[in-house]
Amino acid sequence: MAVVELTKDNFEETVTNNDFVIVDFWAPWCGPCRSFAPTYEKVSEDHPDIVFAKVNTEVEQEIAGHFQIRSIPTLMIFREKVIIFSQAGALPEGGFRDLVQKAGELDMAEVHQQIEQENA
Repeated sequence: MAVVELTKDNFEETVTNNDFVIVDFWAPWCGPCRSFAPTYEKVSEDHPDIVFAKVNTEVEQEIAGHFQIRSIPTLMIFREKVIIFSQAGALPEGGFRDLVQKAGELDMAEVHQQIEQENA
């Protein structure tokens, strides 16, 4: 699946309608962002069941502000509408592949249960 460009018009719909979404917050002037882009694309091709998306923080400042993006690139992973990972910095391909695998193995029933307990 091709990498999806997210805007304020499709961000919420994308996260709500897909169980597994990885978002790369980036900007065109950011060297590390440009270096990470080919790795992001390459890994996305191996996971057609996951939505890989990008948010251009220059254009979509409202989204970047909402998620308090302070440095880029920042990766954020949503599973079943829950942010399970958020970290700034480009990852090497092996590290990114491990992260995607671990995120996929996470027991979301347990995560939802923990959230419920914290909010009770």
